[in-house]
Amino acid sequence: MAALERGGGLAAGLGSDPFFLSTLETMVRWAERNSLWPATFGLACCAIEMMATAGTRFDLSRFGAEVFRSSPRQADLLIVSGRVAQKMAPVVRTVYEQMPEPKWVIAMGACASCGGIFDNYAIVQGVDRIVPVDVYVPGCPPTPDGLIYGIMKLQEKIRAGDDRVFGTRAG
Repeated sequence: MAALERGGGLAAGLGSDPFFLSTLETMVRWAERNSLWPATFGLACCAIEMMATAGTRFDLSRFGAEVFRSSPRQADLLIVSGRVAQKMAPVVRTVYEQMPEPKWVIAMGACASCGGIFDNYAIVQGVDRIVPVDVYVPGCPPTPDGLIYGIMKLQEKIRAGDDRVFGTRAG
């Protein structure tokens, strides 16, 4: 402190202690993207692939997303894996609404993205008709590598601040 009072400037006052300068928004985005807590929400065969990402072979914990939550109030990422039946649509919406802000959604698999091979009255033709989707992971079933790539794309989106206006969705 004495160096600052003598006019030594900022560098003289800090000495050799490491430091960095950033904005609060950048730090919040860093924390959000490196600590995603997905909700456990497997609906069909894609759920097996989602579970495989948490295993030792694919190790989702490298990306800070290994804590699968069974309560939507503790999760900030909803991975909708598999086909969504019309009867399940209100449940998906309720789970999404119970999640705290900020929250994100990944549609995993062809069925969650567009209904897949099930083009009939019983299956929702894309989960984006129920909740806003941030990242689509293609495939039938998608591989665990595909889900990890989708999570990395979501992390890039969080870093850039896309679709966010003060913690809520734009539009």
